[in-house]
Amino acid sequence: MAAAAILPELAAQVVIPVAAAVGIAFAVLQWALVSKVKLTAEPRRGEAGGAAGGKSGPSDYLIEEEEGLNDHNVVSKCAEIQTAISEGATSFLFTEYKYVGLFMSIFAVLIFLFLGSVEGFSTKSQPCHYSKDKTCKPALANAIFSTIAFVLGAVTSLVSGFLGMKIATYANARTTLEARKGVGKAFITAFRSGAVMGFLLAASGLLVLYIAINLFGIYYGDDWEGLFEAITGYGLGGSSMALFGRVGGGIYTKAADVGADLVGKVERNIPEDDPRNPAVIADNVGDNVGDIAGMGSDLFGSYAESSCAALVVASISSFGINHEFTPMVYPLLVSSVGIIACLITTLFATDFFEIKAVSEIEPALKKQLIISTAVMTVGIALVSWLGLPYTFTIFNFGAQKTVQSWQLFLCVAVGLWAGLIIGFVTEYYTSNAYSPVQDVADSCRTGAATNVIFGLALGYKSVIIPIFAIAFSIFLSFSLAAMYGVAVAALGMLSTIATGLAIDAYGPISDNAGGIAEMAGMSHRIRERTDALDAAGNTTAAIGKGFAIGSAALVSLALFGAFVSRAAISTVDVLTPKVFIGLIVGAMLPYWFSAMTMKSVGSAALKMVEEVRRQFNTIPGLMEGTTKPDYATCVKISTDASIKEMIPPGALVMLTPLIVGILFGVETLSGVLAGALVSGVQIAISASNTGGAWDNAKKYIEAGASEHARTLGPKGSDPHKAAVIGDTIGDPLKDTSGPSLNILIKLMAVESLVFAPFFATHGGILFKWLRDVIVVILFLFFLLILIVILALALTLIIVPVLILVIVIFSTIVVITPSFTIGFRVPILVLIIPFLFRGIFITSIIVALIFSILIVSLLIVIIIRLTIILVLRNRFSFAFAENPLGEGSKTNLSFEMRY
Repeated sequence: MAAAAILPELAAQVVIPVAAAVGIAFAVLQWALVSKVKLTAEPRRGEAGGAAGGKSGPSDYLIEEEEGLNDHNVVSKCAEIQTAISEGATSFLFTEYKYVGLFMSIFAVLIFLFLGSVEGFSTKSQPCHYSKDKTCKPALANAIFSTIAFVLGAVTSLVSGFLGMKIATYANARTTLEARKGVGKAFITAFRSGAVMGFLLAASGLLVLYIAINLFGIYYGDDWEGLFEAITGYGLGGSSMALFGRVGGGIYTKAADVGADLVGKVERNIPEDDPRNPAVIADNVGDNVGDIAGMGSDLFGSYAESSCAALVVASISSFGINHEFTPMVYPLLVSSVGIIACLITTLFATDFFEIKAVSEIEPALKKQLIISTAVMTVGIALVSWLGLPYTFTIFNFGAQKTVQSWQLFLCVAVGLWAGLIIGFVTEYYTSNAYSPVQDVADSCRTGAATNVIFGLALGYKSVIIPIFAIAFSIFLSFSLAAMYGVAVAALGMLSTIATGLAIDAYGPISDNAGGIAEMAGMSHRIRERTDALDAAGNTTAAIGKGFAIGSAALVSLALFGAFVSRAAISTVDVLTPKVFIGLIVGAMLPYWFSAMTMKSVGSAALKMVEEVRRQFNTIPGLMEGTTKPDYATCVKISTDASIKEMIPPGALVMLTPLIVGILFGVETLSGVLAGALVSGVQIAISASNTGGAWDNAKKYIEAGASEHARTLGPKGSDPHKAAVIGDTIGDPLKDTSGPSLNILIKLMAVESLVFAPFFATHGGILFKWLRDVIVVILFLFFLLILIVILALALTLIIVPVLILVIVIFSTIVVITPSFTIGFRVPILVLIIPFLFRGIFITSIIVALIFSILIVSLLIVIIIRLTIILVLRNRFSFAFAENPLGEGSKTNLSFEMRY
């Protein structure tokens, strides 16, 4: 037996919750520091108590005071705008959560029914799936605990998104006010606010997962295979809520953004976030519900799924077989160390160094990524040394692969550094400091068409290096530690999630801060500072999306491996027709999904543009600034459109694995998952980077920071309008379709894994009973045709006979009143055409009634046949003989045994 890990079980049980508690405490501390910025007017220097404890020197004076503006009025306006944004975001999320809560309830019932029916809702223990010589808990227990885990993951995801939104709306106006004191103060406020969200989400996700494992373990005991199979519901819950959050929030924010830009910037030539624009509040609300709440749920889902994928594989490896707790929770230990590493990294941005110039903002954010990666590498080495035995075995598709602890360290490290590479490549292709975006901006000289062409080319080209990085990570990690290596590589990429989320949330907070400064009528110097913060935030947001997409690819592959093992698929052969048709369909799904989400944004934006135009054209004094626009109507348009339009894409993703698994079986489903993974990753990277490049090309022209940029500007010039059009096209790509695609590939994989027991037992009914179904359908179809032909034939025979009878009768029995036409005509002869028409119509109606009855019968027979075929393996029929003997009247009966 191999040596045990150095870190004892008790220490592991303590380290994980303590690290989570430290993360939560640090988030609370950062929130308290942000709260020190008050949304009230500060007393002027020299007034009572005004300078107490303050620094000396002219740099501490407020710009508004230097320019003689009314400070109290500015602060009150900022507070008013912040309240409007917060109320709009809260209202939308509550509305969204009502619909999502209904879905969550229905899907939880489906999980219970499908998984419980695997063994007929039996409460008896069963042989374990991977270790047949051992006994595991019944399938009914797996159904119950998977459902509970699903609800836990869903609720945690919703709470993470909601708290992130509240923190962002709490900090946006405070960032604006701090910008009066300098760009460094504003940067610290925005970054600390992002850190609150990052640490709160990372720590709460870890803590809830740890508590769930320990509580479920009370029932499961030594059945770790069943325990961690049930835990996969946690990842399913997190990702399913993230899907609706990303899609719904993305539609909301981009509908408002497109409407505000097209009418405000292009048609009316007013600045971005101008208070005269009716869509400006909806636009700022969208930043919080899409880029904050949706992104938070998305990254939480990635974290939950990567942890669950690693735990599932570990439970059937030597860790789970030998019940070694410390190496079993190795993924949770990695996440725990990640929280501490990110805490140290955050201090470099907020306490150790101070931002003194605009040019230092973006390098400071990039240093966060580098420092966190370097510190985390040391942390991974420490955890791998203390938390793993030197030699152990990992499950590898039915066999056990011998692995050493240093190999697992390399798997996590390669995922971590691959994430950094993807981040920097994304920055290169989306930052206006480099030539790709500058080339896109230069293409605006000749109009929007060339801008679109250059932007699309940039997006396609930006896929190359990230795919090579992902491919190398997969090859190395799989070679070293099979699918478990891939799972922990994904976890390594997400191990610095607290810092990644802090950087991601920083962007929308800075964007909101700039909008508030514009709407409050603050100095242009303040707007320049917030624009600089926002420009850096756009680039880092693109980096965060690159991390999310790269980790989604690794997570999906790990979940795919776990699904293949659980569904007892020996090989996934693409030359098999069942697999190949799934591969083709799966590769198509990201395109279908992207089409749905982009059209949804377009439909919502169309309504928004029409409303903004209507207000500009019909409200007197709006352009002059003497009348306030109707912000509420635009907010309602975005809310209604996003709630309505998020359902079809969500249904596509959630129902596809169920339909394919039940009707076509696990082999076809494996093809669908592989196709969606390969196709989805490419489209997601391309869409996100294309949209990000168009956005920063526009900002490059607007900023006019270089001689080249000034030749393309200023705002309102033809190149600038072309750049705005490109940015508008890219909005749904980078903020709706692109980010949502990584959820698609993860969610389909984890859903397939959760339902794998049901699919393996009852799936593939079309392939199993296809011949029987086709024969019955053809028989009933020809029977229907025969009956219709007979009905029409009878009609053609009966109608002439009736006409002949009527004519003969009318010539014998003649009632001949006098008519003005000059001669006598039998009245029955006159009504013959009307009788013929009535009889013919009646005959057609009779034929249609017969047809409808036959079609109804056909549908009923098919449904009943399908039920019988599905339940054929679940029921047996035993015919009882007549108990009265042969001489009595025959009494044939049967009983149905469940």
